[in-house]
This record gives sequence, C-alpha cells and structure tokens, in this order.
Amino acid sequence: MVKLSVIVPAYNESKKIYSDLKYIIDSVNRVTKDFELILVNDGSKDNTLEEVKKIKDKRLKILTYEQNKGKGYALKYGFNKAKGKYITFMDADLDINPGSLENFFKYMEFYNADIIIGSKKHPQSKVHYPILRRILSKGYQIFNFVLFRLNVTDTQSGLKLLKYECAKDLMARVTVKKYAFDLELLVNAKRRGYKVVEAPIVLDYKFGTTINLKAIIGIFVDTLGIAYRTYILRTYDK
Repeated sequence: MVKLSVIVPAYNESKKIYSDLKYIIDSVNRVTKDFELILVNDGSKDNTLEEVKKIKDKRLKILTYEQNKGKGYALKYGFNKAKGKYITFMDADLDINPGSLENFFKYMEFYNADIIIGSKKHPQSKVHYPILRRILSKGYQIFNFVLFRLNVTDTQSGLKLLKYECAKDLMARVTVKKYAFDLELLVNAKRRGYKVVEAPIVLDYKFGTTINLKAIIGIFVDTLGIAYRTYILRTYDK
C-alpha cells in the first residue's frame, strides 16, 4: 500500500492536461514521494488520452473508457483501483492549486479528522473567481444548509483528502454520477458520523470553464435526488 492515491478525472482536457499533470506530480512530490496518480479519462473525445500517455512516470496510472459518464462515476472508478492509505480527489483543471494539499495532512493530524475539504470560504484561503460564481455558490450553500444542515461552508470544492477506510465506506454509498457528487459524499459523511474539517486553499478560477444552464439544472435535480434518498428512502442509513 502506498501512502497516497491521487485521483484525477479528466474530460476533454487535451490542451492543458500534460502541463497540469506535471504540475500535480511536482506539487505532490513536496508532500510525499510515496504516491500513485490515477488519471481517469472520462470518455474524452479529444486527444486527452494521447497527451496523458506522454508523461513518463511509473506512479501514473491511466484508466479510460469510451463514454462520458460524469465526475462522480469517474472518481468511483478510480477509487476502485486505488491502493493508498489516504485518498485525494483533485480536479484536472487546477482551479485549486494542488500545493494546498500539503496543509491538508497537517489539518488531518491536528484535528484527528477523517476528511479534509478545501474551502473557498476559509479565512486563510486565497481566492479569485467572478462575482456570478460567488453568487451561485452562496445560493447553493444556503439551499444545501436548508436541506441537509451541513456544517461546512463549501460543499463543491474539488480538492479533498480522506482516510482510505472512510473513503471506502462513503464511496460504496454514493450514487450520483455527474453533478452533485461532492455534496452526496458530505451528506453521507455527516450521517455516518465522520469528522469533516475545512482547510484553506489557493483558488485561481480558469475563465475557460463555465457553468451553463444544463449544469445548473443537473445540479438542482441531483441535489433533490440526494434529499429524496436521505429523508424518504433512507438509502444512506442502510
């Protein structure tokens, strides 16, 4: 078992995936050299897979399938191949600087936490993202608090650190394949009694990424689905 498994889902990231993965490797190297980097090619239609294959590092594992299935599916797919004592989920676009991970281990040890999540709202975070995204994020957090009473300020951050046994338990219960994976993970963590602590991040929003109407509707539908499974079906309590 390696110390850390870094799982990165990617969909149509050919323009930057090579440089971004190299940057991730350099950043994680400063935390530990005992890691594996699992890149999940989530049905990309461009040259993402070819660009990833250019990286020659024995710690890189490439998983791929033909049909795009969404972030949640890709992370579960990657986790099933992970062998780390700790698990990190990281977005391929690097909006969040992977160097933030170094503090995550310190927070996990200090607070004896099961999960560390990056938070844009942490007082020590350094963030740069547009006002519209801030408004949408704030509205979604209020909506989530009303539904689930989660004691976190940022449910959608892509950078997380989990202990393996905690991740194994939660990933077996997560069903969202696309938009609201992060929220479902945290709802499960609360109901299962895991300790979740927020940590600061450095976020530099990439203006090439967008939240369109389809994504907003998808997030809303997925969120209502989580509420239905939580309070009506009691899926997460079984």
